Amino acid sequence: MLHHFKFRQTIKEGRPLLGTIQTLNAPEVTEIIAAAGFDWLFVDVEHSTLDIAQAQRLLQAAGNLLPCVVRSPNHEEMWIKKILDIGAAGILFPRVNSAAEAERIVQYCKYSPLGSRSVGVARAHGYGATFCEYVEKANQDIAVIVQIEDIAAVNNIESIVAVPGIDALFIGPYDLSASMGMPGRVTAPEVKAQIEKVLHVGKAANQAVGIFTMDPNTVNDLVQKGYSLICSGIDTAVLTLCYTDNIKRMRTAKNLCK
Repeated sequence: MLHHFKFRQTIKEGRPLLGTIQTLNAPEVTEIIAAAGFDWLFVDVEHSTLDIAQAQRLLQAAGNLLPCVVRSPNHEEMWIKKILDIGAAGILFPRVNSAAEAERIVQYCKYSPLGSRSVGVARAHGYGATFCEYVEKANQDIAVIVQIEDIAAVNNIESIVAVPGIDALFIGPYDLSASMGMPGRVTAPEVKAQIEKVLHVGKAANQAVGIFTMDPNTVNDLVQKGYSLICSGIDTAVLTLCYTDNIKRMRTAKNLCK
């Protein structure tokens, strides 16, 4: 039986939730992440080779241990209904730059009367066994999260946070820096100022704000600033760092230089 996480309500409680990104088509990696003790998993269908069937396998591997937020590759209705139907606890949208885009997203994510989400029978509905329960509670249980990762979105942030049905803002500092002509310079004063603006506006609107960081050592500072949906690390990058460190240690220990 599919466990329906109350992820949306958890976000609104405001306590820090620590997650990480998975891009590899490997349920074993999902199981490892779940066992490690993360609060949520960011399944990335935008910047990966994952298709919808593969994403479902990762959610199945996470099972009752870990709520999964799936990042859609775009704002199209087809992708939205597929991601929700596989049982995502939340859905994350890249490059939401205006209130109009946010409003359209909410419409596609919510069943009537709050929206126009198409009704199907899939994993989220227990393949029919829990259809009525799911349809009744989906609007209140599933988190709708928009990414603020373009300077256009920052310029429109006040109107975006005012859209009913948006549950959290998630800052993408790397894309934001690129949109400002400074790709990768996420600590540049100009980029940091725009990030702080999003955080300030979000908090003023009593909106949960999240952010991605490659450095887990910054998480405490992020929590102190008021971020609650925090994501650190990508599976491929973590493997790269760990294996690079391992081989360095091995060659040092054995004095085997290459």
